[in-house]
Amino acid sequence: MQECRFFEMVARVRAALLAPLPGATAQDRLSPRPGRVWPTTFDPAKVRHAACLLLLFPRDDRAHLVLTLRAETLGRHGGQVSLPGGAIEPGESLEQAALREAQEEIGLAPSVVQTLGALTPLDIPVSGFRLHPIVAAAADRPALQASDGEVARILEVPVEQLIDPARLVWRTSKRDERDVAVPTFVVDGADIWGATAMVLAEFLALLRGGGEAGENGQAME
Repeated sequence: MQECRFFEMVARVRAALLAPLPGATAQDRLSPRPGRVWPTTFDPAKVRHAACLLLLFPRDDRAHLVLTLRAETLGRHGGQVSLPGGAIEPGESLEQAALREAQEEIGLAPSVVQTLGALTPLDIPVSGFRLHPIVAAAADRPALQASDGEVARILEVPVEQLIDPARLVWRTSKRDERDVAVPTFVVDGADIWGATAMVLAEFLALLRGGGEAGENGQAME
């Protein structure tokens, strides 16, 4: 897949979201190693639900998606790249929560967005959330405005950069005095890893027709 023509991609994604999803197998390809698991004492009934928006839009007929660089002041996840999103409020659907959070964080007008479907929920034990990714599309490049104090920068990432194997590197970090191998997309001067990279891994597998994203970022035949 050399070029990511926008409307062709939207049609392909819409159809693929109606079929069985690549799921946890694709997500796990870009999970840090070792990954985090729920503590044995965790009560599953207490999981908190959140929604995020994976928004596709065109620039010069090439598909792009929106990511945010979170402000450094936002505690545990400050300074990290994420999809616009947050906790679901009582009475909200997944789509409503994702669109509301995108409007609050990046000024996205819900009226210019068409939701296409949902990817596989992703558990994030470090924060106690189950993340529900919603895929959506805008027919034109939307007007966006970063929320003061919450979003340091809005990234408009060409999908073909995420497909490029050269954009995926492995970094090493420390967790509880142990080395952790972290698969990381490097785009627009930013590192994309963790839950965000895992959501993108399933999305890229979806584009490839459900094939698993290999460790070098390419589909496995």
